[in-house]
Amino acid sequence: MTITYSINDLADVASKLIQISTHKTWLFNAQMGAGKTTLIKELANELGVNEMASSPTFSIVNEYLGTNDKVYHFDLYRLKNEEEAYDMGLDEYFDENAWCFVEWPEMAQNILPENVHTVSITIVDEHTRELNFV
Repeated sequence: MTITYSINDLADVASKLIQISTHKTWLFNAQMGAGKTTLIKELANELGVNEMASSPTFSIVNEYLGTNDKVYHFDLYRLKNEEEAYDMGLDEYFDENAWCFVEWPEMAQNILPENVHTVSITIVDEHTRELNFV
């Protein structure tokens, strides 16, 4: 599914994606500044997270409590290799049946579960993004 959207459409986009989701682990691919974290914040909001979600760039993972499930937001950008991902127990998060939103998933390719959605975001222009959801 491909969706073209602006920042004003984010709530609708997040709602639609959650509704059609068949997996709780989502891998986000996009260049820096394309809006991965912004979309993940809206997804967390849609899942009932009441606190303001923020980027886990320095903490690597942020944990939130949604209406029915935990929500984990990972930013693996700072990892140097997969060993660091194992050391932080990344694989254990995926065993919890929680929502897991992973930015920079290529840093832990061999740890990720098989059943995932891939979200690719492309910058169309300053205000518009194109999202491909698989």
